[in-house]
Amino acid sequence: MSLTHTPAKTGSGRHPVDEVLPAHKLFAFGLQHLFIMYAGAVAVPLIVGPAIGLKSHDIAILVSADLLVSGIATLIQSVGVSKLFGVRLPVVAGATFTVLNPMIIIASQYGGRSGLPYVYGAMLVSGIFGLVIAKPFSRVIRFFPPLVSGTVICIIGLSLGGADITLILGDAHNGDKYVGSVGRIALAGVVILAILLITRVFRGFISQIAVLLSLVIGTIVASFMHLVDFSNVKNAAWLGAPHIFNFGAPKFSAAAIITMCIVMIVTYTESTADMLAVGEMVGKDVTPDDLARGLATDGLSAVLASFTNSFPDTAFAENVGLVGLTKVRSRWVVSVCGALLLVLGLIPKIGQIVADLPGPVIGGGATVMFAMVTAVGIQTLHKVNFEGNSNLLIVATSLAVGLLPAFNQHFYDKFPKDFQVIFGSSITATVIVVFVLNLVFNHWTTGTRPPLDAVQAALDEGAVAVDVPHGGVPERLREKVVD
Repeated sequence: MSLTHTPAKTGSGRHPVDEVLPAHKLFAFGLQHLFIMYAGAVAVPLIVGPAIGLKSHDIAILVSADLLVSGIATLIQSVGVSKLFGVRLPVVAGATFTVLNPMIIIASQYGGRSGLPYVYGAMLVSGIFGLVIAKPFSRVIRFFPPLVSGTVICIIGLSLGGADITLILGDAHNGDKYVGSVGRIALAGVVILAILLITRVFRGFISQIAVLLSLVIGTIVASFMHLVDFSNVKNAAWLGAPHIFNFGAPKFSAAAIITMCIVMIVTYTESTADMLAVGEMVGKDVTPDDLARGLATDGLSAVLASFTNSFPDTAFAENVGLVGLTKVRSRWVVSVCGALLLVLGLIPKIGQIVADLPGPVIGGGATVMFAMVTAVGIQTLHKVNFEGNSNLLIVATSLAVGLLPAFNQHFYDKFPKDFQVIFGSSITATVIVVFVLNLVFNHWTTGTRPPLDAVQAALDEGAVAVDVPHGGVPERLREKVVD
């Protein structure tokens, strides 16, 4: 008996991923992607800056550089550059949260602001390292079956939950009004309700921009609550060029370099899960070559970031959720988002307008997007066979370990710094645990029968036939069996 996989047929026309939509739709959908990712994009510099004692001027430089590199990486991912860079899918690139703890730890060890040259020196080397390993890393995609990728996608959505809560409740240190008030929470609820109503009542274009319209509605409501303040816009400059090596020429430390290279590997794992999820949503197979180009773009972003005082980029999970919600599959929509990010990076005044959108409004939209990412992970796990194996235990253990630092960020404070860098990140911890457990239970097995998830992975990679014993095929694969 053998399992036969018939690749999905595509029409003679252009794939929806490559479709160029009318200009007004491109702009609206691109703007929606921008609004939903902006809070996450600027969160990394806004967290790193104060943690290492930077003044507001330096933090503003980090934010502008972050948006600039994010725009460049997003354009490359969606449009592609030759055969080297860009996955050519609707993937939005943004600063990875994985880099937060390592950057703060490295900078603090070398004197705060004066330690940033060591951070960016290590980032430069890790970017080059990423470019070198992008192709080999893409070839291990068979070790990322739905069991692994689904679990990782779930934890990405779950671990981002704290970011939207902070936006909704506010922070007294940032001058937010009425921190934790019923009004702020209700405002976020209005945005969520608006997303649901617009999606349910309308169809077509209006339904697809439900998030964007809900953010506008939320901002209007916030203005009556006196939560809208655009006074900072008039003080923002119209033009701003990148500040090359603003904190000094890069310096190199072996420990810092090793740490940032680990960050790059984890970033690749996160991006792999997100790109596979996007590929599934848009109905396009992500080949190892596609994946290699996408990962190489992440590596390139780290190299660019080391010069411009920015951060390594990864595929942004909230935008993965937006693709799933809107069903808009065109990669050119994301190209518009990338172009807008470039503008925000070079024109601080426009960027300030977006930055001043009320926290509860952005937080309400982000809540739905983060949850959508988790839902995509659950959908991916639905493909996994849980009968007669340890897959359920693998998922449970991986999520349990990953959620520990999410529930309490001080959980590993008594552990060595290097351990904290790795397991202090929910995403990193989950990736390591689920990857290792999948190897132990589903690959390092005795006997001649391949594990069922390995069979599925082989079929997904285009294998024509895979030998399995009679009675060894789960219900989800039985329809593909040919006697």
